[in-house]
Amino acid sequence: MTALVPTTLLGVVETPRLGANPYLVDRDGRPYVPTATGGVVLGLRLGDGVFDFDADHAAPGVTLVHPDPAARHALTAFSCLGNEVVVRTGAAAGSTGRVLGKRGDEGRVIAVFAPDVLARMAPTDQVAIRAYGQGAPDSLNIDPAVLAKLTSPLSVRARVPSWLVGNGFGRPAPMWDLDVQVARADAAHWRLGDLLCIDDVDVRHNAGRREGWLTVAVVVHAASPLPGHGPGAMPILCGPAASFAVRVDPVDHVGVTPELLGCPDA
Repeated sequence: MTALVPTTLLGVVETPRLGANPYLVDRDGRPYVPTATGGVVLGLRLGDGVFDFDADHAAPGVTLVHPDPAARHALTAFSCLGNEVVVRTGAAAGSTGRVLGKRGDEGRVIAVFAPDVLARMAPTDQVAIRAYGQGAPDSLNIDPAVLAKLTSPLSVRARVPSWLVGNGFGRPAPMWDLDVQVARADAAHWRLGDLLCIDDVDVRHNAGRREGWLTVAVVVHAASPLPGHGPGAMPILCGPAASFAVRVDPVDHVGVTPELLGCPDA
């Protein structure tokens, strides 16, 4: 295999944004304020439950963007789970974290840091990401060093059908996550960082249904009341179902942890 090439990317800590009307409408027609949708999110960490917070698409750590649309697309597409993130400006300059994932809505990268680092970070702080991993033939969105730590058979929290996928279908998987439309009663045990197996989904190009294939994804943001949305899972592996050894472990599953990412304090 030809060697992958690392690239240094610039990301800017996002400022949360709302329209003139702060309310969205949930699947039952009730208005709600979509808190924790971006920026520096405090008090939320890997391992927390996806339904533990009264929030919308809440992700741990910070969300990163870029003011130039083309650079933002590259930032989202090239960043991979486990890539190192170095804070370059602001009160937390010199601190390091790791990429957890990405989510849609024009493209955002999610990066986790230790709580004391997050407390010093602010919107408009700049970070550098050592992007590495995209372009590998058998995976996507994951640093090879993190991929090597995943054992076979691959433990997943749950195995879900393709028809549960909402937002994210029809989108390019290197720049988007897949929202899984699940209810609290069915997924109260899901955690941020969990691995999921999604049956009959092919994400090699634009994400869509392909019978007999499966996608393994990492849960990178929490639930959402918005119709068509839910806990967001970033794809990392995809192929014919027969080529995967997957073990569903709803109780003792351990997914992506700070230790696995090489950022044990996050």
